[in-house]
Amino acid sequence: MTKQQKNQIDNLYNFSKNNVYDEKQEKKKIKEREKRIKQRKKEQNDKFDFDTEVVIGMTNKNNQRKTQEIKKEITKKQEYIQKKKKRVKRIIKWTTLLLLIIGGCIFALVSPIFNIKQILVINNNQIPTETIVSLSQLKEGENLFRFNKNKVQQEIKTNAYVESVNIKRKVPNIVQITIKEREKKYNVEFLNGYAYINEQGYILEVSEQKLDLPVIQGISTEQEKIMEGNRLNIQDLEKLEVVIQIMNICKSYELDKKITSINIENNYVIYMEDEKKTIYLGDASNLSNKMLYIPTILSENQGKEGNIYIDKASENKFTARFREKV
Repeated sequence: MTKQQKNQIDNLYNFSKNNVYDEKQEKKKIKEREKRIKQRKKEQNDKFDFDTEVVIGMTNKNNQRKTQEIKKEITKKQEYIQKKKKRVKRIIKWTTLLLLIIGGCIFALVSPIFNIKQILVINNNQIPTETIVSLSQLKEGENLFRFNKNKVQQEIKTNAYVESVNIKRKVPNIVQITIKEREKKYNVEFLNGYAYINEQGYILEVSEQKLDLPVIQGISTEQEKIMEGNRLNIQDLEKLEVVIQIMNICKSYELDKKITSINIENNYVIYMEDEKKTIYLGDASNLSNKMLYIPTILSENQGKEGNIYIDKASENKFTARFREKV
């Protein structure tokens, strides 16, 4: 081998050796360069994404807040408009109704259709219809709606027989007056006359004539107060309750129709004119027990004139005796 050939071979070997070495270095450099590029991109991307999210988040919150505020304002305006519409409708409704009422009232007060043509009086047995109509001061031809019902009722109730009054307007032209009357139950003897009273002690009428009713004697009410429409005093009213109790007990024995009078001045004394007997009951205690003896004594002494005395034997026991008048 010549020297020239040997040099050529050495050069070729060195060239290959150098080429191998350079290729590894280049690959390594390329990888490092790619790594740096990726790292740089990542840092750039991370920085860009963070900023963007912050900006977008703030923008979204601002937009949501503004949107909510706008919605609230719109809702308020809508509610205000709805309330205003309702208020206007309500005003129109009530105004229309008021105008209709006013118009109807004016028509009712001026139209001849509503002039009274008939005055009806119901349930008056003791008071004449003409008296009730006169007391009411109502007149035919008068407007049905122009009189005061309370005033008319008070005028009618000035009659002592009237306990209550109910007045109805019957459209178009009738007035109906319904009366509840007090009923005469007893004659109250005073001076030279009689006062007719009901069970509540109201004085209904004063007369010289005695009615076919039991007479109550011995009242303590002052004579000047025995007037129609007045009432017996408290003491007499309490005794009247006892009289009513006596009458109810007698009714259970069918004796109530036989009682002519009851004296209440001190104790209670019953007089039966047809039986010609006077019954001395004593005070108001144990009336039911006391009255047990009366029917038997009356039956045993028919036709005999005399007095029956009820005496107390013990706490709730009594004795009865008859003394014939000689």
